[in-house]
Amino acid sequence: MGDLAKIFKAYDIRGVVPGELDEDVAEAVGAAFVEVVGAEAVVTAHDMRASSGPLAAAFARGATGRGADVIDTGLGSTDLLYYASGSLRLPGVMFTASHNPARYNGMKLCRAGAVPVGADTGLTLIRDRAAELLAAGVRSDGGAGGTGVVTQRDLLAGYAAHLRGLVDLSGTRPLKVVVDAGNGMGGYTVPSVFDGLPLEVTPLFFELDGTFPNHEANPIEPGNLRDLQKAVLDKGADIGLAFDGDADRCWVVDERGESVSPSTITALVAVRELAKHPGSTVIHNLITSRAVPEIIAEHGGVPVRTRVGHSFIKAEMARTGAVFGGEHSAHYYFRDFWFADSGMLAALHVLAALGEEDRPLSDVLRPYSRYAASGEINSTVGDQAGALARVRAAYAGHDGATVDDLDGLTVSGPEWWFNLRPSNTEPLLRLNAEAADEKLMAAVRDEVLAVVRG
Repeated sequence: MGDLAKIFKAYDIRGVVPGELDEDVAEAVGAAFVEVVGAEAVVTAHDMRASSGPLAAAFARGATGRGADVIDTGLGSTDLLYYASGSLRLPGVMFTASHNPARYNGMKLCRAGAVPVGADTGLTLIRDRAAELLAAGVRSDGGAGGTGVVTQRDLLAGYAAHLRGLVDLSGTRPLKVVVDAGNGMGGYTVPSVFDGLPLEVTPLFFELDGTFPNHEANPIEPGNLRDLQKAVLDKGADIGLAFDGDADRCWVVDERGESVSPSTITALVAVRELAKHPGSTVIHNLITSRAVPEIIAEHGGVPVRTRVGHSFIKAEMARTGAVFGGEHSAHYYFRDFWFADSGMLAALHVLAALGEEDRPLSDVLRPYSRYAASGEINSTVGDQAGALARVRAAYAGHDGATVDDLDGLTVSGPEWWFNLRPSNTEPLLRLNAEAADEKLMAAVRDEVLAVVRG
């Protein structure tokens, strides 16, 4: 097994199985997690990948070998694991590689109450301790002085009931919904969550299959939405929903088969939450549309801008007591869900908003979409710092422009803005641009790309 630093990322563990991540590593991580977190018990869940169950079992051997009990909830989505951690007040681990290809797997770790564990909050310590255990050949026993017990517990019904209790669809009109689970965990959770709701559901790819035989379970890529878009039009559906592999992200397609920006969904859900909790803080990352903070403020809320990444969003939500947070990647965070993200909960909000109106979804969402956006555009750049410096110099002194460095380089004008961020894992610069109209957006986009790409 190679250097664990390769698979321990900023927010989670992720690598190729078995070359980078195998059962020995999972067992060592189980022991290290219990030691670092100080857990007497841990709750786990895993996705549908063939390696997920064995990795979860190996983790449990490491954890019980350190004297901790393990509550194994079996198959589940990532937000089901957050529900388990929050409702049981236990540290938790989800075994998934989310939207990554089939050869990958990983772990998402949290403290009790679904508080994330990242590089700065314990993940680095867990990595280093796991490496020590592997080097010493110590895994499950290791002189722990006691063995915990593994028990199985099915939390799907409780998770579904909890979500339905947060968003009331009982009085909405019936809706025709197409759901593309991408052979991921949405195929397991959607039937339970939607049971008894006024929804006529057309399922696409609900069969759990970690080889993803139909398309990648990554709805942020437009090509992975084509089956959903076609089905919405063929069925005359009111809405389409696409989930990623571990079902913590949800993408929306309207009745015309058009993809809906997560910024639009963020603004819609923010307005709904502010109606229940007037004057609350709402978090948005710096890639979301300029419309998001405008709409939050117009509805009496306090918008707070953060860096990209769930650890930053969750930390800022906890610090401010924010009622809701949204990201451009279709992650949505809720105060009444332990400040954790849930694509399913966001989907219920959109369904409720649509069901309360006698209008098509495109009409319901129109007030929340004000500007033209480029989407994320990646450029392969060997010298990321040099390219950022060239762009900064090109816009220095630009009439009416302001610059900030919260996350990469953001340059804002009166009717446009762009953000240029380096990837943490690849030699890429990621550009997002937005403007008052398509023509101006294209001009800004092309100007920046010309500088970046030389």
